Amino acid sequence: MTEPTLFELSSPGRTGMTFPEPDVPRFDLPEAGLLRDDLPLPELAEVDVVRHYMALSRYNYSVDGGFYPLGSCTMKYNPKINEDTCRLPGFLFTHPLQPIETVQGNLMLMYQLQEWLKEISGFAAVTLQPAAGAHGEFTGVLMMRAYHKARGDSKRVKMLVPDSAHGTNPASAGMLGMTVKVIPSDARGNVDLQALKAECDDTVVGLMLTNPNTLGLFDENLEEVIRLVRECGGLMYGDGANLNALLGIVRPGDLGFDVMHFNLHKTFSVPHGGGGPGSGPVGVSERLADFLPAPQVAILEPAIGDTPPLYGFVTPKHSIGRMKAFHGHFGGGLVRAYTYIAMHGAEGLKDVSQYAVLNANYLAARLRGTYKIPYDRICMHEFVMEGRVEGSDVRALDISKRLMDYNFHPPTNYFPLIVHEALMIEPTETENKDTLDRFADALLAIAEEARTNPEVVKNAPHNTPFGRMDEVKAARELVLCCWLPEGYESSR
Repeated sequence: MTEPTLFELSSPGRTGMTFPEPDVPRFDLPEAGLLRDDLPLPELAEVDVVRHYMALSRYNYSVDGGFYPLGSCTMKYNPKINEDTCRLPGFLFTHPLQPIETVQGNLMLMYQLQEWLKEISGFAAVTLQPAAGAHGEFTGVLMMRAYHKARGDSKRVKMLVPDSAHGTNPASAGMLGMTVKVIPSDARGNVDLQALKAECDDTVVGLMLTNPNTLGLFDENLEEVIRLVRECGGLMYGDGANLNALLGIVRPGDLGFDVMHFNLHKTFSVPHGGGGPGSGPVGVSERLADFLPAPQVAILEPAIGDTPPLYGFVTPKHSIGRMKAFHGHFGGGLVRAYTYIAMHGAEGLKDVSQYAVLNANYLAARLRGTYKIPYDRICMHEFVMEGRVEGSDVRALDISKRLMDYNFHPPTNYFPLIVHEALMIEPTETENKDTLDRFADALLAIAEEARTNPEVVKNAPHNTPFGRMDEVKAARELVLCCWLPEGYESSR
């Protein structure tokens, strides 16, 4: 049974609130012709409204309420201290147009976050402007293009993207008019070196490499991949979405990457989902530092004695310009990420990656044999298995829907595309063994159901407020208004 709408709960004469007397002068209303006789709004008591939205909230799944195994999305728990710090009055009530002398604490936090991200990643410089990971990609590719053009190398128009990359990689390059060449994976899930060699020529802008890749694997031939791209004059772009596997263990800048975006809303616990805000700072090597977006937070005057340094903004020599209004998602992303890094410290961040990798390999070990893992190597923070059970026609989507009956959010479905019926699972470091065992037990039970009673899996979910949605109908018949227009018949 579904929750009644506010309109169905409405009864004439009910009042949900009483407006106070105005504290400004009263004015006559406009002429009658400009006024509506009635507003199609429900009439409810306050308690009805509160209970309605509380009931709706229980339909939602949240990381505070349960385990999110979404591969690649890194839906880790968001510590509540992050919420406290981003709501400190000095952060919450400042405005980006204030004189820099009045926001030195904000600027200090941004400068220190840049320095920490540089240290974590091994890059020479960092910008905090990009509003999300894909926005960071676009920023990075812009800098790569600007670097080549500044050297008079205008014929470089080809971006190489492995088939195990995130889907936003080719989109970011394509938005700039580049030709995207897909490099296949070899039998072990690495970049195919022979295919890469065939594409390396003097038209290459660079290679956009997700490492660990979307199979959850660290490329075994990484040094050779970087050498081949560099020898043809290309740059190395690192997709930092999977940095949760590398913290404190390896620095992409040290490996030879020229540019990489960070997903603060993945690796550094900024809330992920619900429309944002995301945050996608970008780190670059020395050769690209002059091309960073402006303005950049810097120390304008060093500390002298007891006088603290003066923080402000600078413009890099060959800046590609501003990528976002003001200075990035400050309270929504930067303050939370700063808090997370400060709370963990160097050793704590290393633990994050080690536990994330341990959890992923533990789950893979428990499910191996029941479900096929096509690239069956030691994985990093996530792994990909096939959502199929031998002797059954149950598919990945069916397994995911059935998981909802076991009170688990489904994993990522049908990505990466190079795995048939893919289920991409990332437990993160924040889940304990008890949770992992319950999740593995559920998947093992579903596999048994698929063999003995496949219809119960194929018709799932059974215990949720709503069953399977008609996604094609939803896409073709959009209803985006906040109330039902007169004469509209609900199909609920």
